[in-house]
This record gives sequence, structure tokens and C-alpha cells, in this order.
Amino acid sequence: MSFPVGIVAVSNSLMFGSYSNALLYITGTECKDWKNPPQNHQVFLAGCFSGIVQVSFACLLVYFTAPVDLIKVRLQNQTESFQKKAKSDNLQARYRGPVHCVLSIYKAEGITGLYRGSTALILRDVPTLGLYFLTYEVLCKWMTGDGEIPDPWTMLFAGGCAGTVSWAAANPMDVIKSRLQMDGMQGVRYRGILDCISKSIEQEGFRVLCKGLTVNSLRAFPVNAVTFLSYEKLLQTL
Repeated sequence: MSFPVGIVAVSNSLMFGSYSNALLYITGTECKDWKNPPQNHQVFLAGCFSGIVQVSFACLLVYFTAPVDLIKVRLQNQTESFQKKAKSDNLQARYRGPVHCVLSIYKAEGITGLYRGSTALILRDVPTLGLYFLTYEVLCKWMTGDGEIPDPWTMLFAGGCAGTVSWAAANPMDVIKSRLQMDGMQGVRYRGILDCISKSIEQEGFRVLCKGLTVNSLRAFPVNAVTFLSYEKLLQTL
């Protein structure tokens, strides 16, 4: 898991960097100014742009090295260690690590196997990152007086809420993305996104789209609270 987790820092730096620069370009300013905050539609567009950059970066990794998100999902769903496979022949225990995972997928499923769920990833990240930054900026303005810089507690609360709201919106497509990424390990079940949605709802009802929402929300609040506070403080310092 070290490779997928280690790439998060680079991915987040691209996400926040592209968001900041896009927002400055759209608003025609040179630095963030709380006295003249951007309009909501400008924040949303800049956030969507950051989603495109982040997904493009992920696709670049898929092409040159490894499909980071797919590796993460496959390794997370591997319930037994690779060493135990020799004893139990457990079909889930098939990957020694990220590189072996990529090579195994390529050998068994071809180059298209490395791109499973990529469209669902785009549909998940682009609009929800727009909502992510929009929620943060709106809450900061709502909780702060005109022209004032939000205090750290405001940034923490707004960042945590932004993470929770964006994951709530992303969760249905995240479920579909994960199922498409797991598809192929023991035969192909889905013809695409719509077929996956249709079969999942038919078999498990609409509640299937909410699977993992509680865990994602509990994780999203503290992680994004600290993320936004760190982001704002680093901008002020640098």
C-alpha cells in the first residue's frame, strides 16, 4: 500500500495548486484576498478544473507506471496475504504488492484492465471537487465578518464540512468505480457504468449507492479539516 498512499501528497499538491491558480486566473487577481472574495460560480469552476488536473495526473500514472486508484482498491480488497496463497490457494491473495499488481492485471486483463473505472473516476472527481471548494469558501464567508480572515477554528470546521459534503456527493459514483475496478478478477460482470449501476440497484436496491458513506464521512471530516487549515496557513506564510 506504500505506493498508492505515498502518491497522495503529490496528488493533493496538484489539486490545491491547480485550484489556487485557476481561481486567481478567473478572478484576475494575483493573490487570495479575503476582503474581495471570489464569487461562488468562480470557486466551483476552479474546483472542477482542479478535478480535471487531478484525474489527468492519475491517468498519466496509469500510462507510465501504475493505475494508483485501481491498485489501492485491489490491494484493499485482498483479504489474505500473498504468502498464505500457497497454503490455501485463496483467490483473493494474488498480489505481492503494487508493481506485482500492475503486472498481474496487465497479464490477465490486458491494457484495458489498467483503465477499469477510469470514466467513473472522472465523473466522481470533477464535479465533487467543485462542490468541495465551494462548500469551504461559502462556510468561511458565512462564519466570518466582511473583509476579515477566518480564524483557525473556522477553517477547521469549514474544511471538515467540505470534505464530508463532497464525499456524500461522490459516494454513489465511488461505489460504482470500485466495483468496476474489481471487475475482472473472477470474470467480467459489467459492460460499463450504466450496466453496473443497473445491476447493482437491481440486486441490492438503491441503498447500495450509500455503502461506505458513514466510514467515508467519519474519515473525511478530520482529514480535510487539517488539510484546509494547513493549506491556508502555508499560503499566508509563503
